[in-house]
Formats: sequence, C-alpha cells, structure tokens
Amino acid sequence: MTMRLNYGVVAPEAIKAMMGLEQTVEAMGLDRKLVHLIKLRASQINGCAYCIDMHNREARHDGERQQRLDLLPAWRETNFFDERERAVLGWTEALTLISETNAPDADYEALAAAFDEKERVAVTLAIGAINAWNRIAIGFRTPVARAKE
Repeated sequence: MTMRLNYGVVAPEAIKAMMGLEQTVEAMGLDRKLVHLIKLRASQINGCAYCIDMHNREARHDGERQQRLDLLPAWRETNFFDERERAVLGWTEALTLISETNAPDADYEALAAAFDEKERVAVTLAIGAINAWNRIAIGFRTPVARAKE
C-alpha cells in the first residue's frame, strides 16, 4: 500500500488541533488502560491497520496483558473485562457503528452506571477522536512500519 499524502506535512495546523483534542481527553483523567481499549477496539472495527498496530504497542508498553488484547474483538465472550471496561467497550462499539446502532439507550445506561458525567464526556471524546484518526489514517493510507525481526 502506498501512502496517498503526508497529512502531517500538508496540514500541520490540523494535526496540531487533533493532538490538542488528545491532550484535552488525557487531562480529563481517564485511566490509560480504558483509553487504550477505546482506541484499539474502534480501530479494529474500522479496520485501521496503522492504528491497531500503534495502539497494541502502546497498550503493551503501559502494562496491558497480551491475552486481553488478543481477545478484545470477543470481549463479550470473556470474563477478562470488568464492568467499567465493558461499559466503555459497548459505548465504543455503539458510537463507532453509529449509523447502524443509533447509540442505544442500553449502552448509554451501562456507561452512565459506571461513569460520572465528566467521565462520560471524556470517553465519548476519546471515541470521537480515534474514529477521526482512523479515517485520516485509512483515507490517506498511512503505512504500518515493519517490525524489526
């Protein structure tokens, strides 16, 4: 796959704004493991190889277990994810697939039961941000770097 254009070079001010959103979400205090789950699950759904690779590496770096990462696409079928993680994953899927789901009340209610209002905003912004990054990376064909063997 060939990169269509280098968006960071062409529009650095836009990428700076996207990074500003990332920094704002980070400053809202969500647990980093939750943010990794959001970024990885949305990227899996969207099929963004670049983001899947990056967020897998970042999650492992921050101590996430490989088995949980491997089972993330089947999170509903395991007991490896706690109530808060399950609420985040359900909301991530609902918003990432919003044209199909219309953000169901049940998914929001699960989120509301596990998170306060500010946390719900942070989770939702994190989901929106990764979906935007996925569309940028996929749209411009951002290549995945080959791992050094």
